[in-house]
Amino acid sequence: TDADQDMVIAAYRSDIDRLMAHGGYRAVDVISLHPQHPERDALRRKFLNEHTHAEDEVRFFVAGSGLFTLHIDQRVYEVLCHAGDLIGVPANTQHWFDMGPQPYFVAIRLFTNPAGWVARFTGSTIAEQFPRYEGGAA
Repeated sequence: TDADQDMVIAAYRSDIDRLMAHGGYRAVDVISLHPQHPERDALRRKFLNEHTHAEDEVRFFVAGSGLFTLHIDQRVYEVLCHAGDLIGVPANTQHWFDMGPQPYFVAIRLFTNPAGWVARFTGSTIAEQFPRYEGGAA
């Protein structure tokens, strides 16, 4: 809810302000997903495909976990994020995100331009060649 988002932002306001000033970000929101979310399967499938964004993808995990997989220069790197982790995926980096079959995470998202965050799918099937993340809700 908006109230939950406002509470998370208020709790991390000093960190958010520091990151916004340092990175030139102009917008912030909170994404939250739980195992009972009615669209969890569709949301998981959407971001399991390799894609890029026109701007950096910056996430601070407040709770839960998720797996970012980065495809850089013919190599693949998995970055498992938990509560307290900050990740910045540079603009135009090929990657995918797996929240697991029972997703549970709360993450603060920072944007230079929220419209720039739109996923541009590469059409590659590389993500299908890697094991899925089985984490999420305990």
